[in-house]
Amino acid sequence: MNTWSEMYDRAKQVQNSRTISPFIEAGGVAAAILTADNNIYVGVCIDTSSSLGMCAERNAIANMITHGESKIMKVLAIMPDGNVGPPCGACREFMMQLDKDSKNIDVLINYDTLETMKLGDLCPNWWTDSRFNQI
Repeated sequence: MNTWSEMYDRAKQVQNSRTISPFIEAGGVAAAILTADNNIYVGVCIDTSSSLGMCAERNAIANMITHGESKIMKVLAIMPDGNVGPPCGACREFMMQLDKDSKNIDVLINYDTLETMKLGDLCPNWWTDSRFNQI
């Protein structure tokens, strides 16, 4: 099994659209990230009536950070229809801020063809590359 298939399967296992309360729904979108330490973390979206929810990718990243890691190598998100799609702008920005090499994260765009894009290509002219040089 290739890494993308393993990531897809792990995310699919947690994807379960459900109502948590009259204000919160979760699990319509699932994500998996592969870290530099070769660990896979997953997460699901949490949608709230007050717009304070969390995307599946950021949920997976929170899981990764909770476990002491911060460098992502690959990311995928499974939409409610089972297809993969690129992260939203907020998730792209969050990932770009994690590490000076985040622009090299592989983002799965098409599961059937295994087409990928680099996060940096999804975030052209990112607003603050120079800040990493100050560290």
